[in-house]
Amino acid sequence: MEKKETVYGIRAVLEAINANQPINKIFVQKGLKGDLFKELESAARKNGISLSYVPVEKLNRLTRNNHQGAVAQISPVEFHNFEALVEKILSKEEYPLFLLLDGVSDVRNFGAIIRTAECSGVHGIIIPKNGAAPITDDTVKTSAGAAFNVPIAKVDHLKDAVFYLQSSGIVVTGATEKAEDDIYGIDFKKPTAIIMGSEDKGISPSTLSIIDHKAKLPLLGKIGSLNVSVACGVFLYEVVRQRKA
Repeated sequence: MEKKETVYGIRAVLEAINANQPINKIFVQKGLKGDLFKELESAARKNGISLSYVPVEKLNRLTRNNHQGAVAQISPVEFHNFEALVEKILSKEEYPLFLLLDGVSDVRNFGAIIRTAECSGVHGIIIPKNGAAPITDDTVKTSAGAAFNVPIAKVDHLKDAVFYLQSSGIVVTGATEKAEDDIYGIDFKKPTAIIMGSEDKGISPSTLSIIDHKAKLPLLGKIGSLNVSVACGVFLYEVVRQRKA
């Protein structure tokens, strides 16, 4: 179900956190003090919700209502519980396909990736709670509405998600130019998870160290890398190609 809204007021935002609403980010006024505000900060950090400290003018642009120094942006889509999502997909699919995004931070890249994931049959997308692009109206628009069709789960730590997938029989492959093998040497006719890294740093070294395979795309020109959404599309459609063969 689509949601387009903000929540304003310190107590209202705190209640939204406690109610497990899908909050993208909380904007709070610089210099704000008080016990209730400290409770809000603590609850946001405990739940992995990004806090942004901004001038009051920014808050006034976000809402004309009495915000009391705090405005939360609610995601237009609901997030799924990671473990429950994995188990549900495994119970239905013989060869599931998961997509993990390690720090993709641009909302339009994220939207384009979601669109390609939906078209290529990805069963679930997994992102970290911190450092990932939020799902905004721009994300939904760029995804052409696919954000409502592909289940998305947030996790505290992507490495823990990798370990969980591996323990469930999923082979995890990371897209990285640091790989020795290219994508066409990987067998994707198995339960598969693909990890795409951030636009600037790629997959974190700690995550690269635990995955099953590393693969790169052959680059024949002078440019050393592809846009992450384009690279993701190539990887996903290699999975499709192999499984259709």
